Amino acid sequence: MKFIAVYLLLYALAFSGLNAQVNSEEILINNGAIQLSGTLTYSLKKSPLVIWVHGSGNVDRNGNQAGANVQANYIKQFRDAINKENIAFFSYDKRTANPKNRKFLQDGVFFKDFIFDAKEVINHFKDNNRFSEIILVGHSQGSLIAMLSLDHIHKYISLAGASASINKILVKQVTAQSPEFGKITAAHFKELKETGDIKEINPNLVSIFARPNLAFFKSWASYEPTEEIKKITIPILIVNGTKDLQVSMEEANALHIANPAAKLVLIENMNHVLKQINKEEDNLSSYYSADFPISKKLIETVVSFIKE
Repeated sequence: MKFIAVYLLLYALAFSGLNAQVNSEEILINNGAIQLSGTLTYSLKKSPLVIWVHGSGNVDRNGNQAGANVQANYIKQFRDAINKENIAFFSYDKRTANPKNRKFLQDGVFFKDFIFDAKEVINHFKDNNRFSEIILVGHSQGSLIAMLSLDHIHKYISLAGASASINKILVKQVTAQSPEFGKITAAHFKELKETGDIKEINPNLVSIFARPNLAFFKSWASYEPTEEIKKITIPILIVNGTKDLQVSMEEANALHIANPAAKLVLIENMNHVLKQINKEEDNLSSYYSADFPISKKLIETVVSFIKE
């Protein structure tokens, strides 16, 4: 399969930053028939380049999800903040976020597809002499995807990444609500792993085990983040927020225990979409509004790690 990268539009934007003019390029990277449209921003030649790997959902390059009405804009806020520190940034619309890809996704999506996408993006930039090094940032589900895509990468950052495989996470979550259904969930995952299917899905668990999701779950559940992070030899930064409702600080600690050479930073009052949360009632609200600022401590932590 021939992969090609096409520049759609090249333009320079001279907007005010703390340190320098920021240039912006709209780039289309083709992974076969799949279109990965993204934005590259940079302020200096030979600057470090951060490539962002998305979490779950139909996330676009800015951190929004049209279908879920998520308008947090957290990736764009992250981009703007690190650009001011003379760090380049590239993020792309996830394959499931681009309507042009729908006809190619009718047979389903596999977890490995997201790994292939990340690797194709990396391949596009790996020999670009405008950048001094490449840092891969994986957010949430993207933490694991990034772990599995580290060829030609100099540093790796896990933001709100889980330490357990998805089957263990879901079994734990269901068990907390109902030990009985937790056992059934574990049995369903066991059958899925062994046979590739679940013959009789419990009606109470259809929201989890919808048939179109089974192949994706099977491929995702085959990876254990604590085992994968042990294999990484490049510098690692693990970050989690104390207000994260989706991934607990224990997950970050477990990743750090698996690879003690990694740097671990827990950020007070940061939530899953990387916002500074001062009131509990703002936590969920911040998913649906761009008005909440990104954590300044996160930016300081990331910039320090990249420049050290």
